[in-house]
Amino acid sequence: MSNPSSEKEIHFTLIGAGIMSATLGVILKELMPFAKLTIYERLDKVGAESSNAWNNAGTGHSSFCELNYTPRKADGNIDLTKALKIATAFEESKQFWSTLVQRGAIKSDIPFINDIDHMSFVWGDKNVEFLKERHELMTQYALFEEMLYSEDHEQLQKWIPLIMKGRDATQKVAATKMAIGTDVNFGAITRGMIKYLETQDGVKLYCSNEIQDISRAEDDRWKIEVTNLETNKDYEVMSDFVFIGAGGATIPLLEKTDIPEGEGYGGFPVSGQFLQCLDPEVIKKHEAKVYGMAEVGAPPMSVPHLDTRIIDGKRTLLFGPFAGFSTKFLKNGSYFDLPLSIESHNIWPLLAAGFKNYKLTKYLVTQVIQSEEDRMEALRKYFPTADSKNWELQTAGQRVQIIKKDEDDGGRLQFGTEVVTSADGSLAALLGASPGASTSVSIMMDVIEKCFPAQLATEKWQEKVKQLIPTYGESLVENSELCKATRARTTRILKLEES
Repeated sequence: MSNPSSEKEIHFTLIGAGIMSATLGVILKELMPFAKLTIYERLDKVGAESSNAWNNAGTGHSSFCELNYTPRKADGNIDLTKALKIATAFEESKQFWSTLVQRGAIKSDIPFINDIDHMSFVWGDKNVEFLKERHELMTQYALFEEMLYSEDHEQLQKWIPLIMKGRDATQKVAATKMAIGTDVNFGAITRGMIKYLETQDGVKLYCSNEIQDISRAEDDRWKIEVTNLETNKDYEVMSDFVFIGAGGATIPLLEKTDIPEGEGYGGFPVSGQFLQCLDPEVIKKHEAKVYGMAEVGAPPMSVPHLDTRIIDGKRTLLFGPFAGFSTKFLKNGSYFDLPLSIESHNIWPLLAAGFKNYKLTKYLVTQVIQSEEDRMEALRKYFPTADSKNWELQTAGQRVQIIKKDEDDGGRLQFGTEVVTSADGSLAALLGASPGASTSVSIMMDVIEKCFPAQLATEKWQEKVKQLIPTYGESLVENSELCKATRARTTRILKLEES
């Protein structure tokens, strides 16, 4: 985007009042305090879709326990590339949140982030061998050097009593443990940041307002057509920069912009469900986020986990996820979302990806037709003595996985997140899902890097970014001492225990 740093009125529009827009809004106001910032949300409150605490697992994704972040490559070696990237990104998020807490920008009587052990748990010779090798590789880095490993049933009984109770004493099992893991209420962080933004000059929030269209105006700005859902009145606004951070609704909005960079993208919606424990005595006996391995043929998003959650100060216990299929792109969306998103530019990528990922289709079908007993059977692999009367099914958020054009295969399904920007940097859109919220700060810095490269290169902007994220531009992978010092600082400020 051309020269936004001069102190003239410049209008930024953020679509979707979730953690992404909130994070980008804070960064933009830090870099350009003179800018006018408007946030639009179709629901009547902020952080109510994917950022809502009940619509995601709340895991501070840091690669401590997520085995799908460390896959085996074709040559048989374990690939740590993604794990190192995500772990670094979460440390950046903690630095950003720490800065806001220090400034008093995020205020809450109830912590939005809590320390909770992050653990991986596996059984069977092959899986135990994998976990042991993974532990040996990861502990060579300061990011993971405190990770503990054990195959001893007695030790594991102390770490995870619910998981070990009633388990065959001869079963070969193993677990890793990181005490510095976290459970995060991303909805609370989102509300805190947007509340802070509303105190700043030039910032306005409009809930119950839905974006209908986004198009180029003759002066190269963006014309945005909006409907006020309370009055049912339509109006137009003009904007110099647009960020589309509307979760699953981003794809249809991106299509409306007609930017060439958005062509070939489609979305595959997947709904999520969790079993929630109703027995306080059972909840007390488990204090960890324990991730296992996905079943053979299942997609990465299906990794089972038995999670301690702390939401608004109240502790609970969840197990899942169980996937389902819905044509909605948002939990509060329309069943017409998927069919209306199909256009000439993405129909072939969608069909090609669907054909290539028939295992995912098969998996979703089996998930949709699961009975209560099927779900309890899955739970009992992790909690052998689980009683069905203590658990009930809860619907979590809707995720839309990216499908994009591929020269070789026609189209491919892509997990994770991706930022799409217009050639002139005046529009950016965020597609995809997990581990989005945990890595929101690095993702939004990616938006800044792509849309404002010249300005970011200046000493002034670099200094401001460093005030928000002290280690920005430095490697926590290569610099062990910096990693340790940074983690100690954020642990202190966020009041997390490191033991």
